[in-house]
Amino acid sequence: MMRSAASGLVAMLLAAALVACDTDFGSVGGGGVFMQGKPAPAVKTKTLKDVGGDMAKLTSYRYPDPRMYELSFDEALKQHKPIVLEFATPGHCTQCDKQLQLMKEMLNKYEHKVLFLHMDQYYNPEAYDAFQVRGEPWTFVINERGEVEVVYPGRMLYQEIDPVLSDLTGGVK
Repeated sequence: MMRSAASGLVAMLLAAALVACDTDFGSVGGGGVFMQGKPAPAVKTKTLKDVGGDMAKLTSYRYPDPRMYELSFDEALKQHKPIVLEFATPGHCTQCDKQLQLMKEMLNKYEHKVLFLHMDQYYNPEAYDAFQVRGEPWTFVINERGEVEVVYPGRMLYQEIDPVLSDLTGGVK
């Protein structure tokens, strides 16, 4: 009896994990894909300053980069630079961990031309609602005018995001 209850719990947790991560079962999920070409919502999100510098209050990522948490999204829009807004909760999504590794690589390459912000569902749920994100990871690239340029549900590859950022910045110098 105890074994079947434990098996049931494991099955339920596995199903929840599959729903939480983008698993590409023929559906992109979420309404965020319809935001492409429209102004990004100027949502206030938590920053390092808001949490007294405690990264554990902003992300479930094991190796966070503080540069991704310096600005609230509404403040980032006022900078009039391209923005990569990454929705990922690695605390329950293995693809999210890999996605954030890629975003850190892109941040190192484009840090003076593009702002990179990470939103973790545990700590910035209001951003998930504003951008209609369901499942993870999701990447939104916003141009310098504050318009959603690219919406990518699921994990992106270097070969997919690098040309987009290169076009928006006129190439890296």
